[in-house]
Amino acid sequence: MLKRGGTIGILGGGQLGRMMAMSAVQLGYRCIAYAPDGDTVAEDVCDDVFTNRWDDTAALAAFAAKCDVVTWEFENVPVATAVAMPEGRIFPHPRALETAQDRLNEKRFVEGLGGKPAAYARVDSPGELMAAVDRLGAPGILKTRRDGYDGKGQWRIGSSRDADALRLPDAPLIYEGFVEFGAEFSVILVRGQDGEIRFWDSTRNVHEDGILSASLWPAGELVDAQVVEARRLAGEVADALKYVGVLTCEFFATHEGPIFNEMAPRVHNSGHWTIEGAATSQFENHIRAVAGLPLGDTATTAAGVEMRNILGSEIEGAYAFLADADSHLHDYGKREVREGRKMGHLTRLTRA
Repeated sequence: MLKRGGTIGILGGGQLGRMMAMSAVQLGYRCIAYAPDGDTVAEDVCDDVFTNRWDDTAALAAFAAKCDVVTWEFENVPVATAVAMPEGRIFPHPRALETAQDRLNEKRFVEGLGGKPAAYARVDSPGELMAAVDRLGAPGILKTRRDGYDGKGQWRIGSSRDADALRLPDAPLIYEGFVEFGAEFSVILVRGQDGEIRFWDSTRNVHEDGILSASLWPAGELVDAQVVEARRLAGEVADALKYVGVLTCEFFATHEGPIFNEMAPRVHNSGHWTIEGAATSQFENHIRAVAGLPLGDTATTAAGVEMRNILGSEIEGAYAFLADADSHLHDYGKREVREGRKMGHLTRLTRA
């Protein structure tokens, strides 16, 4: 168990790290962040910030020396950076990054546990893309195997003509067949150092232009009917990785049951509602897990929850929402306002 006043290092400096640090401070810990130069909003609530390159070995060693334990806030932290942290003092284990950072490896890993992802094919050339479209059909989605989020690094393929006209990026790719689904939902869990797993209620997620727009609970009958099976797979993923912390698995609810979409080895946008809507938030439970503390209750404490992202210039008028007594505003403090950038979120609770 991490002693009171201990230091938690966070790889990454965005809003997820910011909210983790806020929970850590509440529990009596200090936080320091490590992230390359940029709009590092976690610095507002951290005792120190290392603004160095991910491959700066001297800076990483100095950072690690100041930390009792280390975690990360987003899944694109280089694996080599995570591995540079002392063995046994970084949670989750870097194997989770290795698994999640390559979409092809991730799908094969999940299939090995009995999960069912969307039909897919590896693509490394225009010829392989045409063969994938012929075999899996269109429409479908071409994605980079690495990096990419919020719709970035993705191309919708409506026909073989679209595939033939597309100039492929110089990166490993994967083609995914189209999934007919009734809803998208998340399974968010926390796994402690002792292997205990607790789940939050699953929200129905609404996306616009590849970006999460809203997470809603109750999620509806279709999602509710598939949560148990989806939780089984997510729990097996966590156990197989010997995971410690919050893990998110996203699914499509279909007439064939839950189809695995992707995993995020971190706290997740679709779990932001837990700050006000659950007995223990995803951020606090992540800190509890990496610090070796008992896990908190994940029960939903409201009759209904609606979380909406605040994008770009929407943040300018967001304070008006506070006139509603059941609304909770989170401004991430980002200086640069850009179209489609997540500037904050709003959670509305329906009272029990």
